[in-house]
Amino acid sequence: MAARSRLLLARSLMSAVRSATRPGAPSMAERAGSVPRLVRAVAAGDYRGMTVGRLGMLAVAAAYVISPVDLLPEGFLAVFGLADDAMVLSWLAANLVTETEEFLEWERAGTPGSNATAPDPQDAATSAYAGAGATVSGRVVR
Repeated sequence: MAARSRLLLARSLMSAVRSATRPGAPSMAERAGSVPRLVRAVAAGDYRGMTVGRLGMLAVAAAYVISPVDLLPEGFLAVFGLADDAMVLSWLAANLVTETEEFLEWERAGTPGSNATAPDPQDAATSAYAGAGATVSGRVVR
């Protein structure tokens, strides 16, 4: 069972790395810069792509990796002590890549409260009639 979960974790991490490094994907700096905005948007209830509970799980995982307190101490268990940190870190990295990617797409879509500019309704109205000619004083001129 543990081997299967490690395999799934490795697969998830590799998928996240491929996603993060594909051409046109947000840079790591862009992803890192989006994390505070992501936290604010989730806490305010503006972004519904992530729950507060999931955000809390990511924070606990980050604290576990950073913390000197460890469930399996490296000093006593050598390689096995590093394995738990590696598993938590790879889970955290894979989920951060996925979550920041989805959040950045949400921001770019111009949703309310995001830094992206919302589409101009006038542009949408005029593009619908782009083939009809120009509009002057409410009349279509051809």
